[in-house]
Formats: sequence, C-alpha cells, structure tokens
Amino acid sequence: MLNTPMGRRGMITTPHHLASQAGLAVLREGGNAIEAAIAAAAALSVVYPHMTGLGGDGFWLIAEPGKPPVSIDGSGASGVRVERDLYRAEKLKAVPARGGLAAATVAGAVSGWQLALDVSAQWGGGMPLERLFEDAIHYAREGAAVTAHQEAATRRNLAALRKAPGFAQTFLVRNKLPAVGMPIPQPALAATLERLAEVGLDDFYRGDIARSMAEDLRDAGSPLIAEDLARHRGMRRRPLSLGLAGGTLFNTAPPTQGLASLILLGVYQRLKAAGPDEAAWVHALVEATKIAYGVRDSHITDPHRMSVHATTYLSDHLLDRLAGDVDPARARPANQTLQDGDTVWLGVIDGQGRAVSFIQSLYHAFGSGVVLPRTGIAWHNRAVSFSLDPEHRNALEPRRKPLHTLSPALARLKDGRTMVWGSMGGDSQPQIQAQIFTRAVLYGQSLQAAVTAPRFVYGRAVDGQPGTDLKLEARFSPELAAELAALGHNVERVAPFDSIMGHAGALVRRADGLIEGAADPRADGVAAGW
Repeated sequence: MLNTPMGRRGMITTPHHLASQAGLAVLREGGNAIEAAIAAAAALSVVYPHMTGLGGDGFWLIAEPGKPPVSIDGSGASGVRVERDLYRAEKLKAVPARGGLAAATVAGAVSGWQLALDVSAQWGGGMPLERLFEDAIHYAREGAAVTAHQEAATRRNLAALRKAPGFAQTFLVRNKLPAVGMPIPQPALAATLERLAEVGLDDFYRGDIARSMAEDLRDAGSPLIAEDLARHRGMRRRPLSLGLAGGTLFNTAPPTQGLASLILLGVYQRLKAAGPDEAAWVHALVEATKIAYGVRDSHITDPHRMSVHATTYLSDHLLDRLAGDVDPARARPANQTLQDGDTVWLGVIDGQGRAVSFIQSLYHAFGSGVVLPRTGIAWHNRAVSFSLDPEHRNALEPRRKPLHTLSPALARLKDGRTMVWGSMGGDSQPQIQAQIFTRAVLYGQSLQAAVTAPRFVYGRAVDGQPGTDLKLEARFSPELAAELAALGHNVERVAPFDSIMGHAGALVRRADGLIEGAADPRADGVAAGW
C-alpha cells in the first residue's frame, strides 16, 4: 500500500514498474492525470507488448471533482470488407485467433488517447506528445527487458505466433524464444511514436502511418483497408452507473461488459452474504456472476444493434428479480462458455482530485500475432469475439463493433472518496472487480490487502480453452473449498498468485486529499506517488 499526503501531486498504478515511473514523472513535472495515463499507456505498449499496444483498443473513465464522469470508447469496428463468406471460403467455422484474418477490426486505442487529450486540454493541460512518449520511445529504441510474464505468454503460444507475419522478426531472437531479462529493441515502433509525436495522433488513421499500416495489413492477409482506418473515430459516451449502499459505481457502456460488472454487484448487494473469505461470500459472488453473464451474453453487442438500452437492466425492479433467482444453498449449473484475454488496466489520480480508470488491450497474448514491419505495431485480434452464425447476438458483419471484455471501474463513495480500479482477465474482469470492491469498500480491508488477497474466478479460460469450473487460489483454506464443493461448485485449486486471477490495481482518494494505492503482486507493477 502507498499513501500520498494532502497537497501532493498524485499517484499512479500500472502492471509494469517502468510504466508507473513514466506516468509518475509526468505528474512530478506538473502533468495531469490524463497526461500521466497516456505516458504510462505508451510505455506499456513497449514494455508489456504481449498485453497491449497501439494496435489494440482502449476504454476510459475520467472523473473531475464536481462533474459527471466522462467515458471514452476507443474501440474499432470490423472493416467494410469483413464478411462471413470471407472466412467460410477458407473453410473456417470461427474467426481465427492468429494471422491476417484475425486482424479484422480497426485499432481504436490511439483515437481514445486523442479524445482524452481533448479533455486534458479543457483542464489546461498542454504537455507535448514528445514528452508524453519520451519513456516509450527510449525503451523501444534501447530495448526493454523481457518479463517472466512475457516469456511465459510467448512460450505458451509460440507455435501459433511463430506463423503470424512479422512476429518472429520482432519478438523472437534468431527465431527462438527470448530469455527473461533479455532486452528486445523495437526500432520501428520507436520511429512510429516519434512520428505521431511530431505530426499528431490523427496520422495513425488518416496520414502516412495509416497508409503504411494499410499496405502492411494487406500484405499480412488482413481484410482491413485504408478506408476503414480513415472512417474511424473514437467516441465519448455516457458511462453506466448504479447506486449502491456505499455510493455510485460507474462502468463503460456497450460494447463492453461494463453492464455485467454493475449487475454483478447490484445482485450481490441484495443477497446480504457473509464477509470475505467465507464460503457464502464466494458463493454469492459466483452466482451473481452467472446471472450477470447471462444478461451480457443474451443482450450486449454493438450498441447500435441493441434493441433494449443497457440501463434497463440496472433498474431496482429487475435487479431484485435477478437476485431472487439465487439459491443460497445450491450452485446453478455452469452453462456459460467463457473466454481468455490479456489486458492492462491503469489508474491515475492527480493533485486536483481528477481520476482516470483506463484499460487497453490486444485481447489474446500479442493479439493476432501480426506485427506490421514498417511501423512495428502489433495488431489485436478482437474480431475473434464475433460469431460466424448470422443469428448470433454478436454476428460478424462489416462495420460492426464486437463485444468487449474491457471494462474499467470507477466509484464515488458517500463518504467523499473516489475509487478507480480494474484488472486484466478477459471474462473474469467483473468478478475480480467485485472481489476488490467488496473487500475494500463493503468490508473495510486496506486497498493493498484487498488486491493481494486470494481470489477465485468462475469459468476462467486458460490458453484459449474455455472453462466452466470455479478456480480457487490455494491460499484459501481447504475447508472453504470443501464447503463450496458441497454447495455444488466444481472447484479446482490453483497456485498462489497465479496470473489467471488477473493483474489488478486500485487507487482511492479520500475527501481530505490523501490517496491510497495498490498494485497486484501477480504482475510486474507498482503504485507510485509523491
């Protein structure tokens, strides 16, 4: 746990220590929370390349004291030529996870950065991109050491990634797995960041970088074209909100699963379960998860194709009814097929109390595996969330956004505190958010204790293999595992601090200005403040 006293300039938490230091340096130089977040996000794109990058998507929640929070959708849609027949012609039954055909949606993260900078400008922020990208460019030029998490992700997925255009040349060493600690320079990515800093972020979609990326995407076998990049715009949206006993929670609207995060906690509050580390607490959260995911899987999609507005599912009447479906003495059958995902979440709160909850991702490890040679950009594989079934809720169509697991969280509590928190973990993100919130806010644990505490995840997929069991960290007692099994849960115990439990972080600013921060020991990050 890290605390900063009143009157200081703020705090940041990220899953990589170099990114936290990049954001902290911006805060120390007078930058605001958004500017620090962009510096950290750019650095993460270099030092955590298996999790995030310029070729992915991102979502923001931004809160300024006394004003409604702002949400930014930095996600891309499928290209104009992305049709089901394109995949059926290749005798595919699903959108592949790797290769050119996986690179089928526009990368929206950079457009989200620009919209966030527009908000920053309204605050009087004016740090140039040259400064915000300084650390990222340095690490791309000189090379950042391969972390144990990057090495493990590369090793697990090497057979598929090795075949993806550009991957071996960028992230392997003489076509072999790099060792932990080995620096991997990314000179093409450094040049791209320098170009964006010089001419502006719009170049990513409508300039020389866009033209170069479109050509390299075509050569890699992607159906995306220059027109898809040129028509893309990030969007400001109204975040979803839910009032609970302790305050108001905010999360991102569709196409994200932010609705599931809010439903989960809304149902849980109505169950009045026992405190953390009790079987009743785990059972209630898991059963609320199943209900929330049922709504998500039946209704959430591209918001332009939803027949019922997301806020409908947050009404007291409906949440009461959903909570009534939970049996406190018996687990519902595990009937969802959940998915894997790699992501970075970061949080920043500055000295003015302005807060950022931001998440950015390539989806699976290294995304599609496609690395564009002239820009060094690894392209995401979010299109794998589409179905080739035309009747499916998330059916593949041109110019459509897929369902996103990305969902950063923010809360304004009745005691005057502001909290930002989140995690990587694909489908597991709402569950991880709920565990941290209930521990820290409802049951009064310190923030770091809530993040470090043992976790569970229902249905967490591993290496692309869907799961339906309840994975429980071995730090929970054997007695608790036995109680859950007796309630009907299919329990699997996993190693302490296993990464399948997510890489979480959290910040809380008290009404008196003191900030408390936490970073996850499962990742490589720190909470840093001054």
